Amino acid sequence: MERVTGIGGVFFRARDPAALGHWYAEHLGVSPPPPTYDEPPWWQQQGPTVFAAFEQDSEYFTRPEQQWAINFRVRDLDAMLAQLRGAGIEAALDPQTYPNGRFADLTDPEGNPVQLWEPADGALRAPASPTG
Repeated sequence: MERVTGIGGVFFRARDPAALGHWYAEHLGVSPPPPTYDEPPWWQQQGPTVFAAFEQDSEYFTRPEQQWAINFRVRDLDAMLAQLRGAGIEAALDPQTYPNGRFADLTDPEGNPVQLWEPADGALRAPASPTG
């Protein structure tokens, strides 16, 4: 059976797409799509990706009308939080350390939830035989 090899993009609506794209580039290092096919898009480092559906009434998304959330892997959560806070961006560090790592939550300028994840040692190790 043929399977997808990863996520090729995340697409969502925004009140001000240009400003929001600039915010993600400036504060999280996720560059917007290039203006031409001659320029490369943002590349993520190889690692695990969770694709999960939640119950319609889940409180994970903070607002009932929120339909999506994104989680970014980071190398050093403390350094990322210091950088964000230095730019006046509030981010809440989850006080618990989980078997798969540490997490922090914030929202972008349009109120969309963003989660940062610093994987625990070993959490980035691929299974011996990935099944997709």
